[in-house]
Formats: sequence, structure tokens, C-alpha cells
Amino acid sequence: GILSIEQLISRVGVIGVTLMALLSGFGAVNCPYTYMSYFLRNVTDADILALERRLLQTMDMIVSKKKRIAVAHRTMFQRGEVHNRPTGFWGMIKSVTTSVPGSENLSLIQQEVDALEELSRQLFLETADLHATKERIEYSKTFQGKYFNFMGYFFSIYCVWKIFMATINIVFDRVGKTDPVTRGIEITVNYLGIQFDVKFWSQHISFILVGIIIVTSIRGLLITLTKFFYAISSSKSSNVIVLLLAQIMGMYFVSSVLLIRMSMPPEYRTIITEVLGEL
Repeated sequence: GILSIEQLISRVGVIGVTLMALLSGFGAVNCPYTYMSYFLRNVTDADILALERRLLQTMDMIVSKKKRIAVAHRTMFQRGEVHNRPTGFWGMIKSVTTSVPGSENLSLIQQEVDALEELSRQLFLETADLHATKERIEYSKTFQGKYFNFMGYFFSIYCVWKIFMATINIVFDRVGKTDPVTRGIEITVNYLGIQFDVKFWSQHISFILVGIIIVTSIRGLLITLTKFFYAISSSKSSNVIVLLLAQIMGMYFVSSVLLIRMSMPPEYRTIITEVLGEL
């Protein structure tokens, strides 16, 4: 029926899964680029000092040219007062028709000032970027930074594996029977030839991994949406934005439950399928 839970969840899931795909694609590129030391460019204190010196020189040039403009305006004003002293009709004609020497260069100087101000803005942004990169380099040397670097490599490999397996499943129209954690543990145990309770540990590791994915993905969603809403929100649109955020979070949660089945052992996957219906 139209009002059955399968129909409702399937329609919500279409939008939610599309949203998850967009955010996952953004996160799969942005997260390793942010936390992995491999993508950090080498920034030294000398580079920052050289750029700051260029910025200060540009600011000095802007100040000097604006000073020239101010002096020229003052000179023009003083000469204008001198020309305006004669009274009568001929005095007015003379004050209007007399050209002030050097006044034709003011527009050129103002153009140079505008160009230098744009250059100073770009230099300031580049300097701020270099400082942020330097802080990321210092952070990557800490224990937490090394941990994030390792997790970046791990989840990058995991993401590539998921893309590869999803492509195979779509091409051959098949449904995976084994979750990635169980499959990975089985391959490792068979390769090393050790005694290991695969069924017991695969359940716990799968739930831990699924929990990490849920928490980090929802956290990433909230951070991304918060930045977006801060950019477009106002006092009049705040209620609409909160309502939209609630709708998106609901769709995102339902879609997470739908997609998370593939990361769970088959017996737990069946429980979720019975609750949601045959989707």
C-alpha cells in the first residue's frame, strides 16, 4: 500500500542515499586531504617571513600612494581657493576653465592603489594559508596527528575497497553475503595460519566500525550543514533552516540504517531487513 512502511522508507531513502553519496564523496576527498601528512606541502618559517615582508612592502606602497593623492587633493583645494578669489563674471569663468597642473595623474594613481589593495588581499590570504599549513604540520607531529594520519590511510583503503566491491555488485547484479570486516579477518587468519575466533570478533569489530562510521558521518554532516546555514541564514529564515535541517537529518538517519546492513553480519542484517521491510 501507499502508506506502508516500505513505500515511505523507500521514497525517503532515495533522497537520503543520494545526499549520503554526495557527502561521502566530499568527505572521501576532503578528510584525507585535511588529516594525512602526505598532502601537506612543506612550509618553512622563511617562506612565511618572505611573504609577510612582501605584504608589508605592498602596504607601505599603498600608504605612500594614498598620501600622494591626499597631498594632491589638498594642493588642488588650495589652488582652487586662489582661483576663486577674483569676483565677478570673468573671475567665475577663469576659475572654471583653469586646469590644475598634475591633476590628470590622480586617476592613474588611484588605479595603482586599487591594484595594490587587491594584491595585498591576495597576499594576506596566502599568508593566512601558510600559517594554517604550518600549524597542520606541527599538529601532524603530535600523537593525535599521527593517529589521524593512520586512520586517514585506513579509511582511504576502505573507501577504495567499498567502491570496487559496489561496482562489481552493480555490474553483476549480486548482493554481498559477507561483510567487509568478517571477510578481511578470514583472509588474514588464513594467510597467517593462526587460531582465531572469527565469528566472535567479527561481530564486535563490525559493530565498532559501524559505530565509528555513523558517528563521524553524522558529525561531518552537521559540520558541513552548519557552515552552509551560517552562510545563508538570517533572522527571518532561521525557522525554515532548522526545519530543513531536521528533514535532512531524518532522511540521513533512515538512509544510514538502510546502507549499514552491508557492513553487518548476515544474522543482524536479517533483523534490520525484517523491521524495514524487503527493501
